[in-house]
Amino acid sequence: MIYLNKTGYNGLYRVNRQGKFNVPFGRYKSPTYFDPENLLAVAQALQEVDILCTPFETVLERAAPGDWVYFDPPYEPLSPTANFTSYQPNGFGLSDQKRLRDVCIALSRNKVYVMLSNSDTGAIRSLYDLPYFTIDEVLASRAINCNGAKRGKITELVITNYPVEKARQLRLLEQRASCLVLNVM
Repeated sequence: MIYLNKTGYNGLYRVNRQGKFNVPFGRYKSPTYFDPENLLAVAQALQEVDILCTPFETVLERAAPGDWVYFDPPYEPLSPTANFTSYQPNGFGLSDQKRLRDVCIALSRNKVYVMLSNSDTGAIRSLYDLPYFTIDEVLASRAINCNGAKRGKITELVITNYPVEKARQLRLLEQRASCLVLNVM
């Protein structure tokens, strides 16, 4: 996987309808796909981690109140010609986006913190225009586009079931409190 990521075109991973990897080689002079120091650090960090390849709905079986879940689905296409959603043979269409939204609602009802990112489209805004969610716009850099001139900043959505500004304020308070505690001791 590391080799494919570091040598494939722009680090892209996609499959064709038969489920076979189909990214062309990138144009790299000296790709770093063997970095022993980084590999050892990652191996150490993942010692207590379970990596699963399961449908996203299975998070409902594992997430407990107070957990935080982040979803990074294939983004809703911005235009009819920008329709790449095939990270898997069957793609990821609007019905899948609705299923994901329903999982986010169920997690919200179970008091699980949810964050997801997606395209800034009317369809996504409409799906998450519910009392459960806060929709924030962010500027994200785009490194993949067949036209190099069109690479750059684009508006994306970050959707949470908690107000991001409130979370920032709480984090600041926690940092100040820990500083105060450290100063007292």
